[in-house]
Amino acid sequence: MFRKYDVIVVGAGHAGCEAAAAAGNLGSSVMLITMNMGTIAQMSCNPAMGGVAKGQIVREIDAMGGGSGIITDKTSIQFRMLNRSKGPAMWSPRAQVDRMRFAEEWRLMLEKIPNVDFWQDTVNSLIVENGKVCGVQTSLGIKIEAESVILTNGTFLNGLIHIGEKRFGGGRTAEKASQGITEQLVELGFEAGRMKTGTPPRVDGRSLDYAKMEEQWGDEERGEFSYTGIKKTTEQRCCWITYTNNNVHETLKEGFEKSPMFTGRIKGLGPRYCPSIEDKINRFAERDRHQIFVEPEGWNTVEIYVNGFSTSLPEDVQYKALKQISGFENVKMFRPGYAIEYDFFPPTQLKLSLETKLINSLFFAGQINGTTGYEEAASQGFIAGINAHRLINQKEAIILKRSESYIGVLIDDLVTKGTEEPYRMFTSRAEHRLLLRQDNADIRLTPIAHEIGLVNDERLQIVNKKIKNSDDIVKFVKANSIKPEEVNGLLEKVGTSTINQNVKLSAIIGRPQINFNVLKEVSISLETFLSSYDKETIEQAEIKIKYESYFEKELEIVNKMKKMEDKEIYRDFNYNEIISLSKEAREKLIKIKPKTLGQASRISGVSPSDVSVLMVHINR
Repeated sequence: MFRKYDVIVVGAGHAGCEAAAAAGNLGSSVMLITMNMGTIAQMSCNPAMGGVAKGQIVREIDAMGGGSGIITDKTSIQFRMLNRSKGPAMWSPRAQVDRMRFAEEWRLMLEKIPNVDFWQDTVNSLIVENGKVCGVQTSLGIKIEAESVILTNGTFLNGLIHIGEKRFGGGRTAEKASQGITEQLVELGFEAGRMKTGTPPRVDGRSLDYAKMEEQWGDEERGEFSYTGIKKTTEQRCCWITYTNNNVHETLKEGFEKSPMFTGRIKGLGPRYCPSIEDKINRFAERDRHQIFVEPEGWNTVEIYVNGFSTSLPEDVQYKALKQISGFENVKMFRPGYAIEYDFFPPTQLKLSLETKLINSLFFAGQINGTTGYEEAASQGFIAGINAHRLINQKEAIILKRSESYIGVLIDDLVTKGTEEPYRMFTSRAEHRLLLRQDNADIRLTPIAHEIGLVNDERLQIVNKKIKNSDDIVKFVKANSIKPEEVNGLLEKVGTSTINQNVKLSAIIGRPQINFNVLKEVSISLETFLSSYDKETIEQAEIKIKYESYFEKELEIVNKMKKMEDKEIYRDFNYNEIISLSKEAREKLIKIKPKTLGQASRISGVSPSDVSVLMVHINR
């Protein structure tokens, strides 16, 4: 019934969609297996993409030819650039999207890739021969052969849903869990664990009183994720903000004795940075209110996502508490919130390519690796899809460095350090975040994607033109001056010191109070010169000028570390022979099997002196 495929992708969430698209676009024959063809790219939790550091990841995926940015732009209902008041390293794009259209557009995109086939079924075991995965077997008893397999099972592996004292199997509400894979992998020698996540109730927007809430509109000048220039509507939908109060908290406490989190029925560790509402009022008892974001699920639906109210309390307690939130007095609930426990596999069992160390040609991506969030999952799926294709074509794996992408930081953190709680990306995790901005993801990564065949010549030419044009702007402002009588009025107006002689335009732009938009109002030559450049290129040039000295220092650090990052450790290196290594370092190095000295230096328990000893032996 089925031919032998190059790549089988198990699961069609965000990781699975990106994996299938990447491998298929590179030329591999792909079989995407999902339990339900109607829930491809389903947004299980909030109807949004991006956010702090997550937005950078989506832009990186797009810069390399992935689909998340394009789909987001096609289906967004509101766009905001977060952290604009901070430096550009912190700017993070975020979009509310139409949940139903997001899933629809992903499916349509996948269906347009000739190499991608689909099958609706449940995979309950892998076919493994001589230490290599050779295919999968489904619940219908069908065996499908493949050169490689990518597992992107999300929360479905032995998923267990909790609502108060009720609990039942499921990978998502109204969808069954997946059994068999965890048990088989454990028999094969893998270590498994349990994690927990949750979601809030969904309510009827027609029953809310928005006049009692704060409006939250998107940016007036709407931005985008994709560098491809996808056409988008200028119209946006409003979101709202409201707050819990002491009455809400007291009502929620009434259900604590039936809370699966407090009674010990939930064993898995939940996400630290996205706690349930009951966890918030328990841990932060001194706070008399918590922020609630009221988010529409799409353009035409009345369903509302109650962001900030994730809970696994009994449904009657949820409903009673919701009614005491300002604006929710007459609320109608569509479905209650719930918590879900699921199996994951500590990611230290992976190579940096996301191939498992125990089974050749088997890749893990997404929540199976202990991450949380659509964006983190999508980036892993994207890299796994690329590397599965390259592995079966005897090509070297694509491993992005920490200094060139958030995706590189994410994967290196997972594989090198592991995680004991659902991993979420933050800008603080990236030591070179000043270089990893959302505005330059195309400059950093599109050349890599072009080299491996995911991006065409036209896109590379656009990036090269952006680099040249921004450099031309920088050269212009460094070569041309402005007179005191032209600019002093502006400088006084914005509260910065005036000048008493001609100075270069670059020196004025370098001031934090000044940008190109205001400066060109007093400089005819600058206004004339900039008229032929687009907004994104001008912004790129402005960032280069303002942060030039910081970039230079950061690059010096990267270059100093490069020798260590590039110093490879061959796979069968015998750490037991180095008696001067500490016992803990030796154990960790044997377990992780770092690919480079740089990776070894980031392993918890490996000290700087251990790294020095290791360097001496590698050089020998």
